[in-house]
Amino acid sequence: MAVAIKTWEKIEKNVGVLEFEVGVEEVNSALDKAFQKAAKTVAVPGFRKGKVPRQIFENRFGVEVLYQDALDILLPEAYTAAVNEANITPVDRPEIDVVQFGKNETAVIKATITVKPEVELGAYKGLTVEKKDFTVTAEAIDAELANLQGSHAEIVVAEEGVAVETGDLVIIDFKGFVNGEAFEGGEADNYQLEIGSNTFIPGFEDQIIGMKKGEEKEVNVNFPEQYHVATLAGQPAVFKVTLNETKRKQLPALDDEFVKDISEFNTLDELKADIENKLKEKAEQDAKLYVEEAVISQAVENATIEIPEAMIDNEIEFLMNDFKQRLQQQGIPFDAYVQFTGASTESLKDEFRGQAVNRVRTGLVLEAVTAAEGIEATEGEINTELENIAASAKMEVERVKSILEARDPGLSNLHNDIKTRKTIAVLVESAKVE
Repeated sequence: MAVAIKTWEKIEKNVGVLEFEVGVEEVNSALDKAFQKAAKTVAVPGFRKGKVPRQIFENRFGVEVLYQDALDILLPEAYTAAVNEANITPVDRPEIDVVQFGKNETAVIKATITVKPEVELGAYKGLTVEKKDFTVTAEAIDAELANLQGSHAEIVVAEEGVAVETGDLVIIDFKGFVNGEAFEGGEADNYQLEIGSNTFIPGFEDQIIGMKKGEEKEVNVNFPEQYHVATLAGQPAVFKVTLNETKRKQLPALDDEFVKDISEFNTLDELKADIENKLKEKAEQDAKLYVEEAVISQAVENATIEIPEAMIDNEIEFLMNDFKQRLQQQGIPFDAYVQFTGASTESLKDEFRGQAVNRVRTGLVLEAVTAAEGIEATEGEINTELENIAASAKMEVERVKSILEARDPGLSNLHNDIKTRKTIAVLVESAKVE
């Protein structure tokens, strides 16, 4: 759609007003579509629905009744064309002011837009990174062996009289009271809880330690100040708990027979050697990532940016949705999570805020460095990336390309990923590790 930019004027640091015009032909076309929509439902004596002539419709109801629908049809495409023409990048929904709109008239629109902020880069080359030791130790190898041993442990019911320890699975009945009154959602029978998992309100699990089968106990805790149920937030509570059963991990012997059962190796020494090699590979990756994160962090710290609140809010929403999806993958309903942790949507958003600000700042700075260095993704790099994706997915390259282009016309995300990696490489290659 063709639009004409009248003015673009900043009124705040990251907010401006874009005034643009849409031609008579586009306006009348939108009015035609609005009439076709309205005619399907409007009732005019002597005419079937959808068959009323345009002139009779306008004489009876006035052309103005079509304006809102026409604007709804016209604005999305016109606004997109206008911001592209003005070469600005919105980061939030605009505030629209319709200055002029009518049949056989040019439309004049004002949009108040929050735009992507300008980044004032500081030093980003030749940065110094403190050296960090990533040597694989014997203790690290032993810890991996212990994890492997634990993952193959048998869960057995503990003997009578055994006291609960951290790491045990307990089956409990509990009922919670605040000010002597039971509260909704504070009761369960035969609930399985891993001690030390921090699933319940802080302090609850610690007081289960030492209990024995059949024992009853009053557990005293305080609900967090930011608890999602307002009537419980900050309140002291008493839970009457009965321990029905304790289960404990029974570790297998760490010997050659165990190794043969759980791996392709024949001896414990062979397994240790394999673990050491894998830990060394991971250490190399960790060392590389450490340097990357260090130089990125410094480049971000050295830059000056005033971030619009809308960008932070959008990133917080992204992190919240990602968190909920990960909970869902673990089979944990979000409502159940907030109930047993004392969290709330607002408190989680507050927790995510710092991460969101850092992610937005980092993205903006890397994007600015990419522009400053003139970094682009070449056709060869795009093709190589597509080949790698195709090989990983065991698909034809052209099939992969068509799928990606359907989701992302122009493969802009792929271009950006490659440019970001090249930008980080520029920071790392110029850095000094000492």
